[in-house]
Amino acid sequence: MLEEYIYHGAQKLRCGYTTGSCAAAAAKAATQMLLTGEKVSRVELLTPKGILIAPDILDIAMNETFAQCAVQKDGGDDPDVTNGVLIYARAEKIPFDIVIEGDEGIGRVTKPGLDQPVGNAAINSVPRRMITAAVTDICEQYDYRGGIRVTISVPGGAELAKKTYNPRMGIEGGISIIGTTGIVEPMSNAALVETIRTEQRMRKATGRKNLLLTVGNYSKSFLAREMPFFLDESVTCSNFIGEAIDGALELGFERILLIGHIGKLVKLGAGIMNTHSAQADGRMDVLVTCAVLAGVNPDQLAQITKIPDCVTVDAALEILDSIGIKEATADILMKRIQYYLDAKVKGDAVIGAVLFSDKFGIIGKTATVESMMPHYRKEYGTS
Repeated sequence: MLEEYIYHGAQKLRCGYTTGSCAAAAAKAATQMLLTGEKVSRVELLTPKGILIAPDILDIAMNETFAQCAVQKDGGDDPDVTNGVLIYARAEKIPFDIVIEGDEGIGRVTKPGLDQPVGNAAINSVPRRMITAAVTDICEQYDYRGGIRVTISVPGGAELAKKTYNPRMGIEGGISIIGTTGIVEPMSNAALVETIRTEQRMRKATGRKNLLLTVGNYSKSFLAREMPFFLDESVTCSNFIGEAIDGALELGFERILLIGHIGKLVKLGAGIMNTHSAQADGRMDVLVTCAVLAGVNPDQLAQITKIPDCVTVDAALEILDSIGIKEATADILMKRIQYYLDAKVKGDAVIGAVLFSDKFGIIGKTATVESMMPHYRKEYGTS
């Protein structure tokens, strides 16, 4: 068990190691057993992060032609669906080179824009380099001059993959072997952001110039009702709006359209680009400010002072609707959102937002949306 820890607030959380580290460690052990004919109970592997891991080697099978073993995925305190699964590596001699293949439970790439080309096993670049380095070390240690074929497999991986983003991202038939540092940090925002970037790269690789960002399940339901032609093309950015916009700019998208529930996106009216409640709230403060800027009489102001006590944005909208200033408040809000979005992209893309509420429907659109929509409709094949 890996004894590396990080702190999330006051909580001490144990780190783990990635599927890539497991595959590399298993490949190292399998190669050593193939070349020596002796079983190995544990191997050491230096991860790209510089942390040494020494996992147990499990379920060994070997004869004169191959050696196979497994390493159990240790996700630490991260709630990962792959935690505890066995990741196998099979090593066989070939005339030259180190060849890495995927077998049972390893997904296949079916869409462009991912780390691996279409048709390849979903074993990402960093794990491939880790496997190659580990196998090369053993070959040099035992003065072996030939090649090694390493086959990675995960029994049950096809079922596990259904609980991941793989089917949506065009990886079929199993899980991915991933990891850029070799170490899993619990509750890692970096992993979530990388998932967003991966989906963005996929859209770009298909030739898309216009990116649609949504923020969660409410957005998906809204698209299914109002804009079904967008449903399969959107990239879910969750709370990481700022990071998603940065990624879109880096990839060169010409337009960025953000669609989301007002409960999240109202925070953009204060320039808040990470909408997680642990980062910032300000929802009611934004609505009160926008309502006051919309112009209110003393009686309306008395009602507006109740908004800070509201638990949900829909409850605040009910107050604004009851005193007849919901639309005027929304107009101010959309102007503020457009201002902060424009400040974020700095002229490198056209950007706009659509906010909705399950109770009130579309709350507002920023000024750019109407001019953006023909480009989206044309690119996405709708009239």
